[in-house]
Amino acid sequence: MALKYAVNNSLSAITSLPSGISGGALNLISTQTASASPSIEFSLDDSYDSYIFKFYDIHPSAEGSGIYFEFNFSTDGGSNYNVAKTSTYIEVFHDEADTSTALQYSTAHDLAQGTGFQRLITGLGNDNDQGNAGYMQIFNPSSTTYVKHFISNMNRTYFGDYTGQDLIAGYGNTTSPITNLKFQMNSGNIDAGIIKMYGVS
Repeated sequence: MALKYAVNNSLSAITSLPSGISGGALNLISTQTASASPSIEFSLDDSYDSYIFKFYDIHPSAEGSGIYFEFNFSTDGGSNYNVAKTSTYIEVFHDEADTSTALQYSTAHDLAQGTGFQRLITGLGNDNDQGNAGYMQIFNPSSTTYVKHFISNMNRTYFGDYTGQDLIAGYGNTTSPITNLKFQMNSGNIDAGIIKMYGVS
């Protein structure tokens, strides 16, 4: 079998893959910018087997231990966001003063067949220099056979000057295609931030 390889030594000089090699590319589909937005919604279709959402400097209008950035699925074009979800939630945090750290499973933030919104990051701060970033991926959302798996890795600026990493995994327990996703704060608005949606080819 012939070896397929790129002749350019510099990756930045490669403009296309050699014939016979494909896949793994992220294709930007949509970019939405929040500005005192109650929520941000995206539509999905069967063009891709997986979608990735990247979050840049998500800034809440409110702050505190009870402020969450969260999402939910819709199977009816966005009329209802109420898909049952089962999830796991691990969080790590460390404060600027180096006095408080933790690595823990959070039973308060997971779901067990819950139809409400799934938290992605918790305890957010809204200082001018505090924003939150990370990504979420959903797999095969248009399947009519299997549940809809998702994973998320977020870094947050916790109120009280902490950094925190939130790791979430789970599934939407439906065999209906996921048609829409909604992101929101559980209280107040998404004051600022950018969300980009990519299809994985």
